[in-house]
Amino acid sequence: MGKLVVMKFGEGSFEQGFAVTLQIGEEHERAATEITGKLPSFPQMPLYYSRWQSSYRQIGNRYRLHADKIQVTNVSMIQDCENTSHILRARFNTWLRAEEFRPLREKWLERLSSTDEVRVILQTENSQLQLLPWHLWDLLERYPKAEIALSSPSYDRIHKPRTLNKLVNILAIVGNSKGIDTQADQALLQQCSNAEVSFLVEPQRKELTDHLWGKNWDILFFAGHSSSHGNGESGRIYLNKTDSLTIGELKYALKKAIENGLQLAIFNSCDGLGLARELADLQIPQIIVMREPVPDQVAKEFLKYFLEAFAGGESLYQAVRQARERLQGLEDRFPCATWLPVICQNPAQIPPTWDELRSATIEDIPNLPLPSRGRFRTTLLSSLAITMLVCTVRLLGFLENQEIQAFDLMMRSRPPEGLDPRLLIITIDDDDLAIQRQNNESLIGASISEKSLNKLLAKLNQYQPRAIGLDIYRDFKAKEPDLITRLQQTQNLIGVCKGSDSSGNIKGINPPPEIPPGNLGFSDFIHDRDGVIRRHLLFMNQETTSLCSTPYSFSLQLASLYLRSSGIQTKFTPEKNLQLGKTIFVNLKSRSGGYQNIDANGGQILLNYRSSKEIAEQVKLTQFLSSPVNLSAIKDRIVLIGVVAKGDSPDTWPTPYGIPLDEQMPGVLVAHMISQILSAVQDGRPLLQTWSLWGEVVWIWGWSLIGGILAWRRLSLPWLLFAVGVTSSVLYVVCFGLLISGTWVPFVPSALSLVAMVALLSIYNSKTEVSGQ
Repeated sequence: MGKLVVMKFGEGSFEQGFAVTLQIGEEHERAATEITGKLPSFPQMPLYYSRWQSSYRQIGNRYRLHADKIQVTNVSMIQDCENTSHILRARFNTWLRAEEFRPLREKWLERLSSTDEVRVILQTENSQLQLLPWHLWDLLERYPKAEIALSSPSYDRIHKPRTLNKLVNILAIVGNSKGIDTQADQALLQQCSNAEVSFLVEPQRKELTDHLWGKNWDILFFAGHSSSHGNGESGRIYLNKTDSLTIGELKYALKKAIENGLQLAIFNSCDGLGLARELADLQIPQIIVMREPVPDQVAKEFLKYFLEAFAGGESLYQAVRQARERLQGLEDRFPCATWLPVICQNPAQIPPTWDELRSATIEDIPNLPLPSRGRFRTTLLSSLAITMLVCTVRLLGFLENQEIQAFDLMMRSRPPEGLDPRLLIITIDDDDLAIQRQNNESLIGASISEKSLNKLLAKLNQYQPRAIGLDIYRDFKAKEPDLITRLQQTQNLIGVCKGSDSSGNIKGINPPPEIPPGNLGFSDFIHDRDGVIRRHLLFMNQETTSLCSTPYSFSLQLASLYLRSSGIQTKFTPEKNLQLGKTIFVNLKSRSGGYQNIDANGGQILLNYRSSKEIAEQVKLTQFLSSPVNLSAIKDRIVLIGVVAKGDSPDTWPTPYGIPLDEQMPGVLVAHMISQILSAVQDGRPLLQTWSLWGEVVWIWGWSLIGGILAWRRLSLPWLLFAVGVTSSVLYVVCFGLLISGTWVPFVPSALSLVAMVALLSIYNSKTEVSGQ
């Protein structure tokens, strides 16, 4: 819904200043905000305007003034006009930035967004205030969908219901055309779709009044010569070569036309503010006039741009703003052309759209653009078709790579969560390997010698960690008796092995012989087709001949051992989902999120990485063995022992945070898996989940409907592209926010359905407009 802003100027003058009341609210509702302020005295302001007006009128660009004052020569005064316009603009904005006016300005900025469509109505009786170039207010220029209109403080609503016409009824009066080309105006009106135009060319007075009385007109249009008199208090139009009329002389006929539903009067002629002031007394809903003498070429171009936008679906105010701003292309020959068009508004009336001026239906009038109900039906059916097509393409797997790439981008964009205080990682890097070799310690078959491992376990047990995870393969018997005993008797030590897979010709790796079977966990990771680890395997059924018989992962064994002291036991729900405490780890299905046909055997969940960098406090093996240890750094923690060396056989894996070798994570990324389990159970950190298939279909359908709404607005191509870009950005932010909260929802299919819907309906709209003409 659009916004309505009303600025009421009380009694005052440029010598004394003006009291101002600002009202802000929604369209169709009473103002929700009102604030009063003041514009200080500025007696020089009318002088600045007078100087600009004088320089502007000296140019003489075939104005649509009354015929005997037409100037057909173009004196080179353009530069002087531009100079005085810059001075006027600067002084005008300086006045509006006065301290006394600041509260109104700040309230405006507080209540209105730059994306709002805003109707601004300036209510004042002061004709000099109305003349000022309000469209150049620097505050107003921040709002691309705002347009200002002038109004009298006194107004009434027309209470008689309006009879809708099947076509927009336009009474076009073509007055005295001496020296100007009004045939172009006639041609533009004849091109309007869904309109019936009646032309009166240089009519007599009686002929004009008879037409005003005789039909329910929607729009009154005048092209020809006109002028204002008495400081803009009254105006005159020139009907033909001999006759001219004031609005007062057409009073009764115009009142009748307004009672019968006349909504808009367009005076595409010179110096129309006097005409507007008299018409406002008759309570006409909307008027468009030119505030100063208008060059013939500018008048024609404005009409073309305005009709194109208004009949194309834009609101009246937006159509005027677009048409006015497009006149800037003429300002090298016709300076200040964008200053001329102005709306005069009856605040009690709401400007109708082009479609609201008529009541046509598809059955009544073939080949016309669809009314609201027909558009809704077309949008609904088109969105369903687009959604079915996109979902089919998705189910066939053609969007899987794009969806996973978008998932990775969102994962990398998340804010870091900090270190997990429950974990300590003892790393073995290339320096640790070199030091062991220098000390003549045997490393055959392992990354840590028996001497260093025995010393490490002995030192750890002194500080009572809850669990120790040895993430190093030891598929051979230990030789040192002390190490054999320690491996057998360290009840909180979890070792690793690797399961066999006959289908993939994977032989597997035996567990350490000294560690009891109940203290073993498999180290198998599941990677996607691109080699990236995005899933977390919690448990699986091992093959009968597997070298590693444990059904539980290394990460789950460590997490379960840690939670056991808190009374939390591992169990399974009837649906065979793992449950720890109140937390249920729902198994992935073959079609989950962006995945369309994965091997979902075993208990798999999405891996919710904690950070791209360090997940927990780390200490090097050599440093740990040679330095004193703080009790709090180990007691009641999980201590994970793993290799980060980048030697001949690096133990690294691609992740969403990096696929190249130098960006991969070491094998101790199992810490992410452990942290995910503990954080979900103890901290309530969300697990990554997906919606049901039908939930995702409805989500995709919803965004296709939004695309239909954008196309329905019939925006110009640049604005349509901008709207699609903004909407797609909003979609991405929503999907990103949902991922942070624990839900992976479709971004790529939704964006595709949005864009496809906009493209389809835009093509359809353009074809129906052509056929309607």
